Amino acid sequence: MLLEICANSFQSAKNAQTAGAQRIELCQELTVGGLTPSYGLLKKVIAELTIPVFVLIRPRSGDFVYAEPEFDIMKQDISLCKELGVQGIVSGVLNKNKTIDVVRTKELLERSRPLSFTFHRAFDELDNPVLGLNQLIELGVDRVLTSGQESSAVDVLPLLMQFNEIARGRLTILPGGGINAKNAAVFKTKGFTEIHASASVQISQDQGLFSAPQTVSDLKTIKAIRDAL
Repeated sequence: MLLEICANSFQSAKNAQTAGAQRIELCQELTVGGLTPSYGLLKKVIAELTIPVFVLIRPRSGDFVYAEPEFDIMKQDISLCKELGVQGIVSGVLNKNKTIDVVRTKELLERSRPLSFTFHRAFDELDNPVLGLNQLIELGVDRVLTSGQESSAVDVLPLLMQFNEIARGRLTILPGGGINAKNAAVFKTKGFTEIHASASVQISQDQGLFSAPQTVSDLKTIKAIRDAL
């Protein structure tokens, strides 16, 4: 089973590779759900890692409904990632009514090719995820990262299994959210081929005026998940 680690820094990315993860989703600012990583972080990770690097394309925190300038930034970021040599893009766009913006998501998908394309956890905000899943299958998206619209994917395994049945191998359902060494193996037994985890721990630091809790993907935690699989 493939383990993807959501890496929010260079150290997190290195830890993921060292501990045996087979892929990372690179981002920054996990406290707001993740944002597009900086150019410098992208270059360093791509230069020093050998496992596949997927990159989150999300220009700001908040919802997934983007103004035209924001959407332009997303397209430029995808082009930059392709030039730098990443292996995949993680992104997506919604409409205000909690449906998939099919037109814009298709544009991001086409710009990303031939890279792999994952529709991210904006999927968990959909009012009708089954409809959304079928739309993504039709678009040709490679995978959907989802917690089943709950904070912990293991709590909604039947729903995720339903998604898997609908997909029938036409795309990969990538469970993520609350996955750890204690529950990771359950997803393998239920027929999933990939899982997503941050495996993060908080780093102690002084709290200043502009400080926020800092986390890193932890070597021991990642190894424990790998051992459980």
